[in-house]
Amino acid sequence: MSYTVVDFISLLGSVCLFLYGMKVMSEGLQKVAGDRLRNILGAMTRNRITGVLTGITITALIQSSSASTVMVVSFVNAGLMSLEQSMAVIFGANVGTTATTWIISAFSFEVSISDYSILLLAIGVPMLFMKKSGYKSFGEFLIGFCFLFMGLDLISKYVPNLQENPEMLAFLANYTNLGVGSVLIFFTIGIIVTMVAQSSAATFAITLIMCSQGWISFALGCAIILGGNIGTTITPVLASLSGNLAAKRTAMGHVLFNVLGSLIVLCLFHPFCELVADITQACDGINPLQISQAQEAGMRDTTLFTEKGGMTARAQSCIAFGLAMFPTVFNACNLLVMIWFTKLYVKIVCWIMPTRHKDEEEEFTLKYIGRGILSASELNITQAQKEIVLYGKRVDRMLGMARQLIHTDPKDDKYTEIYSRLEKYEEISDRMEIEIGSYLNKVAEGRLSPEGKMRVAGMLRVISEIESIADGCFNVAKTLQRKVQNHVEFAQPVMHEIDQMYDMVTDAMKNMLGLLEDMETPESSKVVAAYNKEREINNLRNKLRDGNIFNINNKEYGYQEGIFFMDLIGEAEKLGDYMLNVVEGVKHQFKPVLN
Repeated sequence: MSYTVVDFISLLGSVCLFLYGMKVMSEGLQKVAGDRLRNILGAMTRNRITGVLTGITITALIQSSSASTVMVVSFVNAGLMSLEQSMAVIFGANVGTTATTWIISAFSFEVSISDYSILLLAIGVPMLFMKKSGYKSFGEFLIGFCFLFMGLDLISKYVPNLQENPEMLAFLANYTNLGVGSVLIFFTIGIIVTMVAQSSAATFAITLIMCSQGWISFALGCAIILGGNIGTTITPVLASLSGNLAAKRTAMGHVLFNVLGSLIVLCLFHPFCELVADITQACDGINPLQISQAQEAGMRDTTLFTEKGGMTARAQSCIAFGLAMFPTVFNACNLLVMIWFTKLYVKIVCWIMPTRHKDEEEEFTLKYIGRGILSASELNITQAQKEIVLYGKRVDRMLGMARQLIHTDPKDDKYTEIYSRLEKYEEISDRMEIEIGSYLNKVAEGRLSPEGKMRVAGMLRVISEIESIADGCFNVAKTLQRKVQNHVEFAQPVMHEIDQMYDMVTDAMKNMLGLLEDMETPESSKVVAAYNKEREINNLRNKLRDGNIFNINNKEYGYQEGIFFMDLIGEAEKLGDYMLNVVEGVKHQFKPVLN
């Protein structure tokens, strides 16, 4: 019976059904778990061991190492996890992903799960119409589970039978009998297939079918799986492209971990395959390497081969068991070796991707409060205080960028660059407020003196006002963007008045930062200066507002120009208000000192 084009298209459709099932099943599991997975990931990474266990558990639950590593990349990008913590989770994720291979292996030949697929669909589809999102998500999981194994069953049905198509066997013989060359060829195929499918599970399923049908030997199947271990890193790499330097380093760390491990095993390929085969024989009673050798030699053991020369279900089960064992042993060995060199590994990654000054500024990292709550609550306040000073300095840079944007030609590429940086800084500012605020709330739950409680309350107000300053700086950028879109330009006298206003705001910012840096021993003179500067800003705002009305009436410039001018002046006045509020927050912490 010849293999037709229709059969080949049906095979492609079967692979697509398998991939779609894997996607739906994984997404359903992630929705069922919800934010709990993210909370676990954020909380359980304080040391290497818990990080590894977290990576194993989460990846095994959501059936996707790509999903868990992308999640890790996003956490690092958000500054919620350090590079060292992320490496431990990724090491664990590589082991956790083998759970998928075991599921596919277990249900492929010994249990015909496709026989129960319609029954599971009958349960899963009605769940999609339920009101509770949890039931809907679980219904998605069941449907994905069914599609996955229906696809796997169809793949095995439409894969060409080599006994009936000897020309294919002759074609494969050109590539399967080249010794080390064959291993490298199929290793490369594993990389490419996994990169295209973005799923190591899909590569495993295809390899499983090819080995069980006698297309390739067990050893070459292992070579494909080993290549898939490198190919699977493409997903987090793509996810990191839009992230910061820390996110890119995390993705690079994942690539290096998998590449180094794969290359080491590739150098010891045949001894490693024999080790896996021996473990499989000890567990399952049959050596998968010997099955391949017997098939190549033309031996026809009735326990292993059918009358037509195909493998029996028992032999196929052994091959499946061995193929699942290979990535498990490989990733476990890789983990056991690399886990002890995590810090060195991080240094190597940082050396490969060095920090530029601009990158360092634009990363969201908490320098002083990233190690959890200390046992002495009063010391935690000092840590938060240092972090708030850094927060204020970061927002001060935003004010400088906003002023720079005012004087930058919108047609210049630098204008877009500054605007994008301001937008990024504003997002970082939002996250910093949340993280510092959450930290202070935890501190407040501890045993604090009345003075300590007062300081925490003042700090919470301070971070809220600093975040408002960041919002105000970005509002300046958005006002300028609207001005550009409306083709409005300011004359030189107007620009001079804007500079006058923002010079005062800059002075107020410097005074505020000086007070933040001396928060333990605030000077009353700086508090008085803050009130004076706010008064000066308000007076200048009133003067410029009256002058704006006069200029519009005398047609010095148009009404639209006047609107944008006052929008910028109004934002500057609000910035002055927020800065005074920060000063009052500091004053609230130390009433006895300043009164």
